Formats: sequence, C-alpha cells, structure tokens
Amino acid sequence: MENQTTVTEFTLLGLSNDSHLQIPLFLVFLVIYLITLVGNILIILVIKVDPHLHTPMYFFLSNLSFLDICYSSVTVPKMLENFLAKQKTISLSGCIAQIFFFIFMVGTEIFLLSLALLTVMAYDRYVAICHPLHYGMLMNRGRCAQMAAGAWLSSMVCAVIHTGNTFRLRFCRSNMVGQFFCNIPQLLKLSCGDTRVNDIVMLVLGSVAAVSCFVFIFVSYINIFFTVMRIPSNQGRYKAFSTCLPHLIVFCLFLGTSALTYMGPRSKSSKALDLVVAVFYSVVPPTMNPIIYSLRNNEIRGALRKMLIAHQPGPICIRWI
Repeated sequence: MENQTTVTEFTLLGLSNDSHLQIPLFLVFLVIYLITLVGNILIILVIKVDPHLHTPMYFFLSNLSFLDICYSSVTVPKMLENFLAKQKTISLSGCIAQIFFFIFMVGTEIFLLSLALLTVMAYDRYVAICHPLHYGMLMNRGRCAQMAAGAWLSSMVCAVIHTGNTFRLRFCRSNMVGQFFCNIPQLLKLSCGDTRVNDIVMLVLGSVAAVSCFVFIFVSYINIFFTVMRIPSNQGRYKAFSTCLPHLIVFCLFLGTSALTYMGPRSKSSKALDLVVAVFYSVVPPTMNPIIYSLRNNEIRGALRKMLIAHQPGPICIRWI
C-alpha cells in the first residue's frame, strides 16, 4: 500500500552516498562554480567598459553571461551545501522555487542561446556578409532588446506552466529525489497522481521550442555556409567557420542533454545516466560559455588586456628628504 502522508520536504540523494567522496566533490564543484562566476562577470565587465564591444553580438553575449551566473546559482550552491551537510533536505517551498527558477533559466538559455544568441549571431554574420550596407538598419539596439526580452518572457511563461502543473500533484510515495537538485522528471516519479498531462505538456512545449530553434538556426547557417564558401581566401573561410562552429557544439550539447532528461522515457532511465546528463546541462554550459566566447575571441581578449592594464597601480615615487 502507498504511504498516504503528504510530503512536506524532500531529500536530495546527490551525486554519491560515499562519505569519503563528499569533500573531493565539494572542492571540484566549488572550483567549477568559481570559474563560472569569475568568467561570466569578466565578460559582462569587459563588454560594458569597452565601447567597441557595444554591438548586437556582444549585447547577447553579456545577456548570456548574466543568465549563466543566475542559472548556475540555482543548483550549485545547494549542491555544495549538501556535500557538507548531514541532512540533505530541501523544503517543499524551496523545491518549488528551485524548479521555477531552474525551468526559467533553462528556457531562457534555450531561447537565448538558440533563438536570440545563436540565431542573432548567425543572422549577424549573414547580414554582415550578405547585406553589409543594411547592417545598421537591420541589427539595431531596439531589435536586439526586443529579442532578448522575448526570450526572458517566453521562458517565464514556460516556467509558470511547468511549475504549476507539477505541484498540482500530491507526493505521497517517497521524499527521496535521486538528483542533486529538484527537477521535474524525478518529482513525477514520486507522485501518486496521474502524470499524463505533465508528460504531454513537457513533450509539446519542448518539441515546439526545439524544432523551431533547430529549423531557424539550420536555415540561417545554410545561408552562411554558401556565403562563406564564396570567400576567396582560405584564411577568411577558416575564421568564419571557427567562429560559428563552437556555438553550434554548445547548443547541441545543451539542447540534447536537456531533451534526454525532460522528454525521454522515465521508466528506462538509470540513476547514473541521469546524474551525468544533469551535470552536463546544469553545470557544464555556464562554465564552458565564458571559455568559448572569451579565450577564443580576439576582441574580448584585447579588451580584457586593456582593462587590466588600465587598472594596474602606477609606480610609487618616493621623495628623499
């Protein structure tokens, strides 16, 4: 018989139950979290300070960096706390807040990284290559702000729908969440109600977002590909491809692991695979984005170098009396 006591808090099982691994895992993910914070904050500061980077592409890069800070902060601090805590619990209200903000950030990451960032960067490259004389008119600040606002608002609507749809259910079977944070697929396993509506909503919204983003990006990059192939110099073609290819890799990694978690069959998933996939879509992208967009970008590297040199203390002059 099922336990009919309503769950008021959840226990997060985390990455490992081995007590000897808690401190090493804590240190590893603390370093990853600090790299995420420092890298994304530096990108925001550099783009803000250098007027040469006030362009559409860097506007979306700064939005993405701010999003990555928020996105990583939803799950990683609680995970770090649980590595050191004896009772790895989270309250029902805390779980609701974590799911809302996580879906909010995941949705914004998908929309911004695909519809806004990748699409605009693809469109940015396409307009700059194919229609350079119309670049200022097509890619203006107002249009960029509208697309960024649309990404944030669309993901907020999705977060409200998914959170409300999840917590209309009763959780009476167990309070053991087989993850390091509250996520919808794990909570649906603990529900004693009918979850078919939840599955349909996740499948429909996820499919619409994934397919629309993929088609839009695919069409944009097909145009870019044929345009780049007409560039006479090999160096120019290599530079164009090396700029766009990492963006597609990050997008495919993030979207693929997210789809595997939220749209795949829950009955066939294993705990080890779920944990690995969760790390790849919740921890890795916010850490990789600043590395890809800063270390591989000559303009950001140059602006960062100038900013650091400008803030170095000058020589100290001592007057001997």
